[in-house]
Amino acid sequence: MSNGTYPTDSFELIQRKSDHINLTDRSRTLPSSVDLRFNYEPLFFKHPTSESNWKTNFIGFDFNYPVWVSSMTGGTQKAQTINTNLAKLVGEFKLGMGLGSCRSLLESKDRLDDFKVRKYLGIQPLFANIGCAQLAELVLNNNLHKISELVNLLEADGLVIHLNPLQEWFQPGGDRYLMTPIQVLETVFEKVKFPIIIKEVGQGMGPETLKALLNMPLAAIEFGAYGGTNFSQLESLRSTEGIELKKPFINVGHTASEMIDILNSLPRTDKQFIISGGVQSVLDGYELKMKLEATSVIGMASAFLNPAQQSYTALQEYFIQLKESLIVARDLLTIKKNL
Repeated sequence: MSNGTYPTDSFELIQRKSDHINLTDRSRTLPSSVDLRFNYEPLFFKHPTSESNWKTNFIGFDFNYPVWVSSMTGGTQKAQTINTNLAKLVGEFKLGMGLGSCRSLLESKDRLDDFKVRKYLGIQPLFANIGCAQLAELVLNNNLHKISELVNLLEADGLVIHLNPLQEWFQPGGDRYLMTPIQVLETVFEKVKFPIIIKEVGQGMGPETLKALLNMPLAAIEFGAYGGTNFSQLESLRSTEGIELKKPFINVGHTASEMIDILNSLPRTDKQFIISGGVQSVLDGYELKMKLEATSVIGMASAFLNPAQQSYTALQEYFIQLKESLIVARDLLTIKKNL
C-alpha cells in the first residue's frame, strides 16, 4: 500500500496533479449542501490504522467496535450461508449478533444448520430470536420451556423478542396477539433466567412503551426504528387483497432520532441500547450514538445482507471499510450541541 510519497517526477504524482486540474470544476460544492450536524476538527486527527478500534463494553461483553449484527434471516436455503458469514464476521472483529426468527426450530430441527453458528463467534454474544406472538402462544399453552430449550440448543447467550403487531396484522395468515406484550414479558421474566433484548421491526416505539421497557429487567432495547426496512411495508407487498385500508398504518411509528429524544428526556436508567432502523450511513450511526445519553451500539442488518450472500471475503472487505469510517467519524467530528 502506498504511503502517499512519490518522487517528484513519478507517474503517480504527475497523474494526481493532472487529475486535480481536470476534476476541479466537477468538485465544487455549494454551501447549501454542508452537513450541519457536525463540527469538523482536523487539528486533532490522525488516520486510523488496521489496528485502530473503538472498544465498547455492551451487555457484559467486550466489543472491538460498537456494532451489532441485527436479526435477519433463518429457515430458508440462503440463510445458512448468510448467518455463517455474519457469525464469522462477529467472531473476527468482536461484535455481537442477533439471529433471525428461530420460530421454525420450535417445531422441527430441519433448519437447525441455518442457526447453528456458535462455533464461529467464540465468546462474542449470540442471541436467539422469537416473535412476541409466538411467545404468547407458548405462554398460553404452558410450553414456555421450549424457549429455554431453544436458547440451550443454539448455545445462545440470550433471547431477542421482537414486537411486531403491525407486521402480523399485515401478513397474510399472520399470527394474532392474544395477550399484550407487556403481559407476555411479565410471565417470561418470572420463568427464564437468560438475558432478554426487546426490539421492534421497522416502526420504532413510542414514549409509553419506552418508559415501561426502561423499568423491566432487560439486557438491552433495540430500536427497530422507522426509516429502515419496514416489515409492515414488506408484508403489504406480499398481500393480494384487503390491503388498501391498512396501508396508512405503514407510515406510523418513530424514527431513531425521535426515540433518542424521548429516551434522553426520561429518567436515567442503566439500560443499554441497539440503535437500528433508518441508519442510512456511517454518519447517521455516529450521530445517533453520540446523541443518546446511554451505552449503545449501532445495529445493522440490510447493509450486511448483500455482501453476506456473496462471500465471507466480500463481507469482510465491506466491514473493514465501515469500521474505518466509524473511527474517522469519531476522531474527526463532534456533534453540534445546538441541533
